[in-house]
Amino acid sequence: MRINNLDPGRIAIIGPGRLGTSLAYKFGRDNKRVTLYYHDSEVCRTINREHLNPKHLTEELAKRLGGMDQVPRLAPTVYATNNLERVIDDNDFIFLTITMNRLPDFLNYLKPLLEKKAGDTCLVSPIKGLISDEITKELITPSQLINTNLFNIRDKYEVVCIGGPFFDMDIMLGHPVCVTVAGNKRIAKIIREEIIRFNRREFTSFYNFDIIGVEACGALKNIVANIMGTVNSMDLGNSIPGTIFARSGVEVRSLSKLLGGGFQAFHSQAGVGDMYITLSSVASKNYRYGKYYYELYGGNPIETDIKVLERIDGTPEGPNTIRNVHKYLEKKNMYSPLFHCAYKIFNEVGHKKDIQEHIIQACQFDKRTREYIGPVSRMLYKLLPNFWYRRHKGLMSNLEI
Repeated sequence: MRINNLDPGRIAIIGPGRLGTSLAYKFGRDNKRVTLYYHDSEVCRTINREHLNPKHLTEELAKRLGGMDQVPRLAPTVYATNNLERVIDDNDFIFLTITMNRLPDFLNYLKPLLEKKAGDTCLVSPIKGLISDEITKELITPSQLINTNLFNIRDKYEVVCIGGPFFDMDIMLGHPVCVTVAGNKRIAKIIREEIIRFNRREFTSFYNFDIIGVEACGALKNIVANIMGTVNSMDLGNSIPGTIFARSGVEVRSLSKLLGGGFQAFHSQAGVGDMYITLSSVASKNYRYGKYYYELYGGNPIETDIKVLERIDGTPEGPNTIRNVHKYLEKKNMYSPLFHCAYKIFNEVGHKKDIQEHIIQACQFDKRTREYIGPVSRMLYKLLPNFWYRRHKGLMSNLEI
């Protein structure tokens, strides 16, 4: 891939949801030429005519800022189209602001377009989620899914991931935001210096080499946010959230290592930094999901899920991620009490009072008794992560080194 030929002045955003729209505002303020892709031509026409997104952010901004006339318009350099082939041909840096469950289908459309494209492309992924690989049945991150599906044209593109901590509303309003950029160091440098860092008071970044670890942390913390939103809607006092925050770290960093990342990613701003804001703010879709779920729960998880999603602008990634994680953990006989708890709460629980009991069981009756990882355990995690991950049942379930 010819990195020097990439033009950072040409940016495309696939999917003008909340995050895609907020990035369009930001890059538009920086006088970048931004192309928004959306499949609905009517939505594209509205964006180009009104310089507002009719589906996302606009109504919330009007309430927050005191009326529609106070809502800032997208810059004239932002253009929306439903012509995907043109978007791919004309832009070197493409931000994939879509959900993880839509990524596989989108890659099927993207692959032939990248094959025909004369130049190279950088795919920038802020996607938060995990999915089961169709062939290996292993749990994989967005960049792993992209590289698997586009394996035959690996020389035509590079993947860089954007990790937290950030909220779309802060990016849109120009509040101070510092993200994590992970991937190929040379391309990450171009993104950090020539796309992100035009106004460092608004938007800046750190570099992290561990793209898998950053993606895993970004996906798994959403599950914990679902739990925390539920917990903070109950009368469990002010102490248990601290235990959930700390103990979830054990599961996030261990599963991150299993997926091919490293422990260090969890201790970065893309790990604990992103987890802190996602677990503690109503600005988080996943926190609100857990909060509304408990408030609206009527005995049927599927019906409750539908009611909750009707109240949230955008798609909380946690519920779909926990279903994929649970399948993986069950297949591997792996012990993760909080992740098992999340699956039961949002997919199996019958009575509302059982939600509280599942949370107490996960936090207060953990089979682990240590807060640290011993030297032998650290070595085995490094050498044999699949073998050493704590088992749910059997001989390995009681080992603690």
